[in-house]
Amino acid sequence: MTNTALGDSAALLQALIQCDSVTPNDGGALDVLNEQLEKAGFAVSRLNFEGDGSYPVGNLFATAGSGGRHILFCGHTDVVPPGNMDLWTFPPFSGHVEDGVMYGRGAVDMKSGVAAFAIAAAAVATKLAPGQGRISLAITGDEEADAINGTVKMIDWAIGQGEKFDFAIVGEPSSRVEFGDSIKIGRRGSLSGIVTIRGKQGHSAYPERTLNPVAIAAALAVRLGDHEFDRGSDHFQPTNLEVTSIDVGNKATNVIPAEAKLAFNVRFNDHWTAETLTRQIDDLISSVDHRGCTVTWRRVATVANSFVSDVSDDVELVCDAIEDRTGQRPDLATFGGTSDARFIAPLCPVIECGLVGQSMHQVDEHVPVAQVEELTGLYRDILMRFFGIAEA
Repeated sequence: MTNTALGDSAALLQALIQCDSVTPNDGGALDVLNEQLEKAGFAVSRLNFEGDGSYPVGNLFATAGSGGRHILFCGHTDVVPPGNMDLWTFPPFSGHVEDGVMYGRGAVDMKSGVAAFAIAAAAVATKLAPGQGRISLAITGDEEADAINGTVKMIDWAIGQGEKFDFAIVGEPSSRVEFGDSIKIGRRGSLSGIVTIRGKQGHSAYPERTLNPVAIAAALAVRLGDHEFDRGSDHFQPTNLEVTSIDVGNKATNVIPAEAKLAFNVRFNDHWTAETLTRQIDDLISSVDHRGCTVTWRRVATVANSFVSDVSDDVELVCDAIEDRTGQRPDLATFGGTSDARFIAPLCPVIECGLVGQSMHQVDEHVPVAQVEELTGLYRDILMRFFGIAEA
């Protein structure tokens, strides 16, 4: 199926999917959006950031309108790798449409959201009178990996330009089972760590001459994994720590290794900060008998703190728009991993509002074309209500 048979947002989505934009490669995705938004009258800034121990990243900030209230849409065009190409029914960067369904990496997470809000914003921007308000779009190429030279630096740049936002929507998949059944008003935090246990290598027949780090790693895995950090909070489920790897690099069955490493990830709620959680993990590790081994641990990757936005009038406005369109009022949720909404939460209320995410990151990731158009219509409804524009 060619672009001519698709609506505006579906055609834009197809063009974006056809860009091989596995993080940190852009694959031309931002060029596609740049052209689309400039044609719609947006002022577009291309922002390239690098450093801080990460790779260079291309970003795009676009704005239209003047005065009044300012709404920000945020998203990303980078995608996770497709994995084994042979397992895909259609090539992962083809945007192939079959029986009304579009296939490709990023179809759900989240080129569909970007395409929908870009088209909706372009449509409503033409209706804004001078001084009535502004629409801005912040689109990064680094959400799926380091998230160091992406949205966080783009938002800092925008603040440095004097930008202030009244409300923000991230177009991540937010629906559980049916389109519009939930939006996200917050996210749990994420902290990852690696524990290193150093013992003494030796023959397994002479354990008295060794210090076995594997036994300590096993005990730590149980202690950390079984710990009840809390029982949840008003907005969040309980904090959980999951051991994700125990590695000794030992191929011999009769040698006690010198070192073992244990990796873990914690998803934490608003009972905790990175600092208080770090101290708790220190205590848990110290509570296990090290049996002469040296045990240390360090945080790895970027720590994402938890956040929750107040249920403001704008959040209710979004809920009203969804209810009018779908017939049901969405749940206010906080489930799932992290997102770039955490970088916007300190500035203004922010929600995640998007499609059903059941196929994201999977082989044959796909989205019904009609649902992309439905999401575009929802974003348009939200913008019309936000600016108080009456339907013609």
